[in-house]
Amino acid sequence: MPYYHSAGLVPPKRHTQHRDGQGKLYYEELMGEEGFSSDSSLLYHRFVPSAVREFRTWDVGDQSLVPNHPLVPRHLATHKLFAADASGVDAVTGRRLLLGNEDVRLAYVVADSVSPYYRNAIGDECLYVEEGRATVETVFGDLAVGDGDYVLVPRATTYRIVPDGTVRIYAIEANSHITPPKRYLSERGQLLEHAPYCERDFRLPAGPRTAEGENVEVCIKHRGRTGVVGTVHTLPHHPFDVVGWDGCLYPFAFNIRDFEPITGRIHQPPVHQVFAGHNFVICNFVPRKVDYHPQAIPVPYYHSNVDSDEVMFYCAGDYEARKGTGIGRGSISLHPGGHPHGPQPGAIEQAIGAESFDELAVMVDTFRPLMLGEAARETDDGGYVYSWELNR
Repeated sequence: MPYYHSAGLVPPKRHTQHRDGQGKLYYEELMGEEGFSSDSSLLYHRFVPSAVREFRTWDVGDQSLVPNHPLVPRHLATHKLFAADASGVDAVTGRRLLLGNEDVRLAYVVADSVSPYYRNAIGDECLYVEEGRATVETVFGDLAVGDGDYVLVPRATTYRIVPDGTVRIYAIEANSHITPPKRYLSERGQLLEHAPYCERDFRLPAGPRTAEGENVEVCIKHRGRTGVVGTVHTLPHHPFDVVGWDGCLYPFAFNIRDFEPITGRIHQPPVHQVFAGHNFVICNFVPRKVDYHPQAIPVPYYHSNVDSDEVMFYCAGDYEARKGTGIGRGSISLHPGGHPHGPQPGAIEQAIGAESFDELAVMVDTFRPLMLGEAARETDDGGYVYSWELNR
């Protein structure tokens, strides 16, 4: 995050003595990006944050990826993944891998159980709550989240997800950091007037979370020779032992409905972007007024994103451009680079004269080809590629 925040007990000066009421020193941890040259926060722990009592491997599940070959657009029905029963599934170990490449992995989970404590050591995570409520407990404090919330979790943040009932989460796992787009930011990191959201829209952790416990396990996802692998560290003391922190790096929540759509007399791409990672972007499609030129065609024109694969996760509402394809809530469309795509036949004429669209979707555009994970291979409907052919 680009702006400073302080929570709990911190000393007046950095890197100086900070003691509890009995005179015992707290342990200062600098959590920083890019080797001390980018955003960071200082956390003050009751116990040594490096201490590990035991360790073992963690099986992170099937992370295999196969090329999208033959090259075709695809429709994935994510709600079929957990259609029978989500009982006993948690939002960390239960994730099913849909798509991925060298820069990002897209997964889906339906969970009703408390996750283990968890840390992603590969990159930042952006968790989109499709439905349900949960508390994301972190070493910085808690975030209460619900329908339509993005949760941005910086790399190496220890956290767990505690559902309130059943929660559906679309997980975007980066191999980099995830930030607001540079064009929305001033030179010093303030969100500018033309940005479709501002700092007031972000919800920060409630405050430092301290918990008691010994021999607490933390699951760590990290890089290995075979790709994504996992390790479990057993810590002698609870990782939630922070009495205070300050800085510009921390988890936060942002609701998709606080994104202010940008519209014009004719179609206005690209105005939907909300976040960016290395070699990918995250965009919103929200309920909005549409193009108001007298001859406007509100749905997008056919387009070839020659440098991108486009993934659309359909969350709610009506999808004017995709009518007749079987796409509905919980669907994902993959439009790969090299294939021109756009509205389904008939959608253009049907949309003319519309004044607004009631749709809610999360889009990820990647700048390297996406491959298919086990969940995509299981839920691909096999027929989406034919949906543009007239009179089929």
